[in-house]
Amino acid sequence: MNDGRLEIDNNRSERSIKPFVIGRKNWMFSNTPRGAKASAMIYSMIETAKENGLNPMIYLTYLFEKLPNLEDPKDTKALDMLLPWSQTLPLTCRVFNKKTT
Repeated sequence: MNDGRLEIDNNRSERSIKPFVIGRKNWMFSNTPRGAKASAMIYSMIETAKENGLNPMIYLTYLFEKLPNLEDPKDTKALDMLLPWSQTLPLTCRVFNKKTT
């Protein structure tokens, strides 16, 4: 309770999922368990990219280009280099705050 690093509410996470909750009736492909699982995965990837300072569209494009070309899809070192917090991602994936650039 005395740790100031922890937020006392989850407003930030609720705000990040609000667009998906509002538009849920528009996504007819989520009417099956497989569709819902696919939606959850892609939404998670997008929000994680945002939280790590990445442009989600550019990051996902980068992933979709790199992942099919991995020699061994189970190579954890290669996969680690593609994670949103990896320092090896190209600068084009990053969103720069105009105040800091």
